[in-house]
Amino acid sequence: MTTITKLLIANRGEIASRIIRTARQMNIGTVALYSDADQNAPYVQEADESVHLKGTAPADTYLRGDLVLAAAERTGADAIHPGYGFLSENEGFARSCAAAGIIFVGPSPEAIAAMGSKIEAKRIMEDAGVPVLPGITIDSDDSADPQALIEAARRIGFPVLVKAAFGGGGRGMRMVIDESELVEAVQSARREAASAFGNGTVFLEKFVESPRHIEMQIFGDSHGTLVHLGERECSIQRRYQKIIEESPSTAVDAELRAELGRAAVTAGKALAYEGAGTVEFVMAPDGSFYFLEVNTRLQVEHPVTEMVTGIDLVRGQLLVASGAPLPEEMLDVTPRGHAIEVRLYAEDVAAGFIPVSGTLTTLEFPEFPGLRIDAGFRSGSEVTTFYDPMLAKVIGYGRDREEARNLVARALAETTVHGVTTNRDLLVGILCESEFREGKTDTGYLARHDAAELMLRRDADQARKIHALVAALAAQAGRRTSTPVLPGLPSGFRTLVSGPQSVTYRCCDDEIDVSYRFGRDGVTAQSGDWKPESVELIEVSCSLVDAAIDGVRRRYRVTRSGAAHYVDSALGSTELIEVERFTDPSTVGEPGSLMAPMPGTVVRIEVSEGQEVALGDPVLVLEAMKMEHTVRAPSSGIVATLPVAVGMQVEAGQVLMIIADEAEVGIE
Repeated sequence: MTTITKLLIANRGEIASRIIRTARQMNIGTVALYSDADQNAPYVQEADESVHLKGTAPADTYLRGDLVLAAAERTGADAIHPGYGFLSENEGFARSCAAAGIIFVGPSPEAIAAMGSKIEAKRIMEDAGVPVLPGITIDSDDSADPQALIEAARRIGFPVLVKAAFGGGGRGMRMVIDESELVEAVQSARREAASAFGNGTVFLEKFVESPRHIEMQIFGDSHGTLVHLGERECSIQRRYQKIIEESPSTAVDAELRAELGRAAVTAGKALAYEGAGTVEFVMAPDGSFYFLEVNTRLQVEHPVTEMVTGIDLVRGQLLVASGAPLPEEMLDVTPRGHAIEVRLYAEDVAAGFIPVSGTLTTLEFPEFPGLRIDAGFRSGSEVTTFYDPMLAKVIGYGRDREEARNLVARALAETTVHGVTTNRDLLVGILCESEFREGKTDTGYLARHDAAELMLRRDADQARKIHALVAALAAQAGRRTSTPVLPGLPSGFRTLVSGPQSVTYRCCDDEIDVSYRFGRDGVTAQSGDWKPESVELIEVSCSLVDAAIDGVRRRYRVTRSGAAHYVDSALGSTELIEVERFTDPSTVGEPGSLMAPMPGTVVRIEVSEGQEVALGDPVLVLEAMKMEHTVRAPSSGIVATLPVAVGMQVEAGQVLMIIADEAEVGIE
């Protein structure tokens, strides 16, 4: 057995923080790596030492195995933990670690290589007796004859999935229902796969309708012992990426769990697997299941297994990597209770789950018994376009599923997150929705449920009007205390009664006009079309309003950043943008301007100047955070101006093209 004394974490964000936490408990020194964009990230400050990797793009930093090994040599690290993503499933890097005499905290290079190709993985599993789905392969250099593709898909049977052969995380994956969509889906998946994983090979696979995504956590050591630690369900997904995971699954009973466990252990033994791994299955409504892949690394959702088993999986990884046998607690595991994890993303759900960037002016989580937060950001952190937009994982444990569900829903509702748009309201909506509450989940859940409806809070319109009034009152209090003339004079102290003050806020594509007046008899106000009967201010400042409005007293927390006002209360959270009284004409876009919905790279342009387009037509494709995002025409018309080109970097809000009305360009 080799003792690990210093561990280099070849990753970033929340997983780096999570690994550092366990390493410190084991008295192992830690080394962090950081790119230019991550210089001020929390995990960098949590590590004992850190090494700068110049640049921002993953290909120049975290994917540079030579730089990672050089950092390990420079700091005297005797082991490297790759986390997940980046180099975690890179066979060549694992071999380079061994050649350098550095422990790679993961499985053998041979196991990584075998599972690195989903095609080879399926063959190995089929030979081992693990059930697999039918499919065909399309090599990265294959011309992919359209008719041959369609005929192959017909043999498999529609619907089919197009999947990247190398990599995961939903990248390079498309579902095809109709054969007319097949060729474009294959081409798009190949481009995305080549960009994300360096290999454009994809394969077609039969799509199981109404499937559940079930995975088994396996763990093996170098002494021949291999076990499973129960299942996780990861069926709630968007863009084929998981957003809610739980353990145990509501669809798995003791008999099915034993069957899944046997299949997972068989898969692990076929690889002589060492360390933590996950065998993923797709499960049909009748309980039949089929092999998807083996993730030869720690999973994003590993905390739910830790919560129900009480086992620290990172500690187990470090022990096994040192040559120790599996810890005793892994040999006889009986999961207890229930755990649910949700992924809080910086993304605009309403715009189609588009990732967003910006500064997190506030990020604060509540503290409850049974609640665990794995976060990669904090208040003041910058969310960039270079990496995955996940801000944090919120994990709740309860004696049963209902207790865990309620805990996570309440924790999310009380989370304060300002500065970037997130999927928080969607997560709360899913957790409170009746089908989810009943455990009726599958990978088509978000196709059946409209995300906008799930996000809609009860009495949301009224809450916005109340919050708009509160924002105006807080801003007034801030101005009153900062005035150089009689700052201690209370609001409303006038010899003559003054007229109402007014302000307009933009909120959720609407505008709310607010007016208020302080008089001898108190406050009179109006917000939109709502006029409260009574407003009693108990305490008011620029950051806190304690008020009884129409007889209901609440405390409202107010945060301001420039023109943005954020109000949090028991009614929820509202972002209000103060509208300028006099607009600068230079900031107004030309009519028909199609703006970039996010920062990214133009990878394909589907139209040309002078071309006629219809509402909803795909006109351009942007790549952001290693995924392709199709931009569609917001109206019908003629492409009058096209100022961008393939390969160009664009910022959010930059004009991509101008679509003019036919009459404006003289077409009859």
